[in-house]
Parts: sequence; structure tokens; C-alpha cells
Amino acid sequence: MTVLTNRQTTAPARAPETPRSFATVVKAYIALTKPRIIELLLITTLPVMFLAAHGLPPLWTSVAVMVFGTLSAGSANALNCYVDRDIDVKMRRTRRRPLARHQVSPRGALVFGIVLGILSTIGLWVTTNWLAATLSTAAILFYVLVYSMILKRRTAQNIVWGGIAGCMPVMIGWAGITERLDWAPLVLFGVVFFWTPPHTWTLAMRYKEDYAAAEVPMLPVVATERRVIIESIVYTWATVICSLLLWPVAHTTMFYPIVAAVLGAMCLWEVHRLLGRLNSGKTGVDLRPMRFFHWSNAYLALLFLAVAIDPLLA
Repeated sequence: MTVLTNRQTTAPARAPETPRSFATVVKAYIALTKPRIIELLLITTLPVMFLAAHGLPPLWTSVAVMVFGTLSAGSANALNCYVDRDIDVKMRRTRRRPLARHQVSPRGALVFGIVLGILSTIGLWVTTNWLAATLSTAAILFYVLVYSMILKRRTAQNIVWGGIAGCMPVMIGWAGITERLDWAPLVLFGVVFFWTPPHTWTLAMRYKEDYAAAEVPMLPVVATERRVIIESIVYTWATVICSLLLWPVAHTTMFYPIVAAVLGAMCLWEVHRLLGRLNSGKTGVDLRPMRFFHWSNAYLALLFLAVAIDPLLA
């Protein structure tokens, strides 16, 4: 009879998994909503309500739109994380997201995103009106179904058309106050629409290798740096011109067009500097595309701050 040793009979001991605290789990779910992106969306939502109300908007309505708008954006972002979980692990910029680090299960992220979407729709319907709720739902569906599941992985124009979802907070904010749409929010919709591609492309220039590894055909991955920069210049010009249209359309004071012109000139200066650095022989990170990325963030925030201040001066 063969005698089995302890080594043969004893299974290797497995280190017990460290239980995650409640705070850690909550933090992971919050991270799914991409709070930094939500901040940017809210920056465009609240000022539009000032413009729609021709001054201070009703406090309760403003709070409701901001709270349920946050849930709406969080829903879209959480569902985007669910859809993109396979490519997030391949990119340095996204590999620390909760799904990529297995802090949240795919099913948990999916359920979480759906629940947030339902709560945001019901909340906006009850506290504001059906139009704001419908626009919010449309934004979620467009971002997840059209951008995340179709455009992002199939075309270099992904962010051009996918960026429509990021324009919707402008419409939601206006509808929340007026219960209708008008030319003024459409102009600001256009500002965000034209602003989104160069803002995103300069980020993608910095993380070009990441997108290439994940096989996401962002424009900097499939086109030359010159083409990316020239298209960024064209879209930036369109952004600035569109921003100035708000003056006659919304009958603003002179404060808004002056601020918009100054901010626009500075934004154009920065994007043209990208072309200047390219023409001088610089390439890659030496082009310093993140300078424009960060400036474009400031541009949008300051422009919409001017949108909020202008009605208070009338």
C-alpha cells in the first residue's frame, strides 16, 4: 500500500480574500459614474437655467434638475463602463476604473446604471416636466446605444456624433425651466457640439497608444497629426462663431459677447499654436496637446459662467 505524504494529501492553502469595506464599495460605484465628467455637464446645465429664467431660476426646479441630471449622467457613464469593460483594461488611462480592477461586477454595474437611469427619468418627470425627462432618457440611450456600442469602435467620427449626448444637458436645463425648447438652447447645444471634437482629440493625441492598443479608431489613431490639428482648428472656429450667435439670438447684454470674444480669441490662439509647433518640426508629446485640452475645459466653464451672469446684468 502506498503511503501518501502530507504534501500529496493537503491542498495548497489559499489566502483569504480581504473583505471590502462598505466605504470602498460605495467609492467604487461612485467612480463608475465618472464624477469629473458629471461636473463638466453640470457646468453647462445651471447657467442655461439662468438664461431661460432671465435671472435667478426657481430654487426647487434648479435643485431638481441638477440632482436628477447628475443621476442621468451617472447612469450613462456607468453603463458606458459596462460596455467598455473589455477595452478599459487595455488602456493606461482607464485601467484603474472599477470594472477593470474587478471592484464591481459587470452585473452590478449594469443594474446600477439602469437603476440610476430610471430614478433620473422619474425624478425629472415628477419635479419638472415630461420634456426634460424625455430629453434626459434620450441622452442616456444615445450615449450608450449609439456612441458606446456602435460609433466608438467603428468610426473615427465617433466623438463628433457621439458628442451629441454631452450637448443634451443644455436642452434639459432649458426645458426644465420653460417646458419648451427655443433657439437659444440650440445655439448653446451647437457650442458644446463643436467644442467636443477638438477637446477630445487633443486628449486622444496624448493617449494615442492607449486607443490603438484597444483598437478604438479615434481620429489621432487613424489620421496624421496635421489632419487632427487642422480639423481641431476648424471645429474651434465653429465653436467660437456659434458662441457669438447667442448675442443676437438671446438678446444678451454686451457683457456676454465681449467675454465670448475674448475667451474665443484665447482658445483660437492656443489651437493655432498646436499647428505652429507641428510646423516647427515637433511631434508627439512635444506638441503639448494637453495644453489645449486643459484650456478648452476652462473655456467652456468660463463661457457658461458668462451665460449665467449676463441675465443678472440686464
